Amino acid sequence: MNNRLDFGIAADRHWYRVPVDKQEKWLANRWPPRWLAFYQTKVFGAEAHAVHWYAAVNEIRKVSREELFPGQPHDKKSRRLYYQLCLGSLERLPRPIPSRRLRRVVFIPTTSEKLFNATEINDLYDDSALEDCLWTKLRDLKVAAERQEYVTVKKRNYALDFAIYCAEGKLDIETDGDFWHANPERAPEDNIRDNDLASVGWTILRFNDRQIQEGMQEYCVPKIAKTINRLGGLKETDFIVRKIDLNTPSGMQQLTLFDNL
Repeated sequence: MNNRLDFGIAADRHWYRVPVDKQEKWLANRWPPRWLAFYQTKVFGAEAHAVHWYAAVNEIRKVSREELFPGQPHDKKSRRLYYQLCLGSLERLPRPIPSRRLRRVVFIPTTSEKLFNATEINDLYDDSALEDCLWTKLRDLKVAAERQEYVTVKKRNYALDFAIYCAEGKLDIETDGDFWHANPERAPEDNIRDNDLASVGWTILRFNDRQIQEGMQEYCVPKIAKTINRLGGLKETDFIVRKIDLNTPSGMQQLTLFDNL
């Protein structure tokens, strides 16, 4: 939600619009929705960069922009097609769902269970069981990863499963399911992707189904911890970084930038 007019329409007139072409691109596998929640951007001041409000979706209609806004000029733009989501009353979540890095969010397909239990924006993602498994472990280690972070390199857009920002570099962790991992047709595409990301400072780790499901503690976690530490530790503030010490109960070793890393 990036403008107050749309929020006012949702609150007072009880509908929200989604361009048909965007629905097909972003929400094809999760359509139709039963609930709609709003991530508010900086124009909302104190409520910015968080999800505060949600509503039930009671009906969905396919309409033109002209039908939604009959008082506007009749031109090519007015013929654009939208899904009009007819909403119930807006309800405030028991607690807001903030974004730590004040990121830009388009659509996040999720579940009502995750919506009502999330403590931060990355808890909402519901793309795969493998990603959820790794996300749970990263949270246990207090690793502030960003899920589905978009990075553009040479006009090519890449969605990173987990982006982790370290003091001396950036880490991309990918969870490759067995189908994708074993698919030879994916290899050239993954190679271009990894080389593009590496060229702008990303280190890439890839884990398959078996490594995550059977070797999380013995293989994945040590590999992630070692890579984060090699990249100088987690950059938690401008003056504080933290290395991961798997030999301590908390898995943490906090350092300032003035300490010997």
